[in-house]
Amino acid sequence: MGKLIAAINMTLDGYCDHTSMDADEEIHQHYGELLKNAETVIYGRITYQLMEFWRTLVENPSGIKDMDEFAAIMDRTPKIVFSRTLKNDDQTGIGWDSARLANKDFKEEISDLKLHSGKDIFIGSPSLIIEAMTLGLIDEFQLCIHPVIAGSGLPLFKNISEKTHLSLIKTKSFVGGAVLCYYKPAEK
Repeated sequence: MGKLIAAINMTLDGYCDHTSMDADEEIHQHYGELLKNAETVIYGRITYQLMEFWRTLVENPSGIKDMDEFAAIMDRTPKIVFSRTLKNDDQTGIGWDSARLANKDFKEEISDLKLHSGKDIFIGSPSLIIEAMTLGLIDEFQLCIHPVIAGSGLPLFKNISEKTHLSLIKTKSFVGGAVLCYYKPAEK
């Protein structure tokens, strides 16, 4: 049975705007290894469309080794996209061969994935992380906190109405100053 892991980058002040953070070679390598061992990655439409940047690097490599290698791994990683507006074709949104639209409601899709997977399932969209938290589906959080105070942006834990306790499992520090905190939901 696979675990559902909420994995996301964020600033010190809790925002998850990727333009506020600088991913270096070490961060790309870490997430590349994570994705190599993933069953699938779950995205909402907005995050999926942001992540399609990596598809462009597969088609036109940048010449920056860590970015091009990460792009190739991202290209191969299975993705499930939750969207009301995208379709399964390149003209209207799902053009990545390794991506598909969810064909069940969120809870059912995630529950089936967890039940039938031998590998971890990663969720990387803020709104879907909140939905999975609300439904009690997240088994682990991997929050990569970058040494940046953004001051504004999309807060990760927006619209959380109940206090949620987490237990720290471990941490991993990166040379560039980011710290990856691994948490599991605390026992109630």
